[in-house]
Amino acid sequence: MNKKGSRVERELVKMLWDADCAAMRAPASGGATKKPLPDIIAGNGKIYLAIEVKSSSADQIYIDSEKISGLIEFSKIFGAEPFLGAKFKNKKWRFVRIDDLSKTRGENFKVDVDLAFSKGLEFDELIGRDKQVKF
Repeated sequence: MNKKGSRVERELVKMLWDADCAAMRAPASGGATKKPLPDIIAGNGKIYLAIEVKSSSADQIYIDSEKISGLIEFSKIFGAEPFLGAKFKNKKWRFVRIDDLSKTRGENFKVDVDLAFSKGLEFDELIGRDKQVKF
């Protein structure tokens, strides 16, 4: 894990704790174990989240299909809702449902700024503080 990735994961964990959610980074993510683990797990007794975190200074983020299938597998076993947490440079966090991600020709996944901000949830929506209607 590079420093930037760890930093944004720690930032999100702090945001979740500040919003009265228990949250932790899964330090074994990224290949240290054969089991599928998301970057962050969080919950507050009402919601349970499994989040794969990606950040970029570019306008798009690519995600390996293995990461997404592992996130889905973990979420089903754990009873969490899976999300991609996308942090684009100088923009607020967005949380994209797996079904809303774009597929690449190589069968991996992609999210760009436009998709993240049109379909993705804001932080308050993610934790159930605020509900917005998306068209």
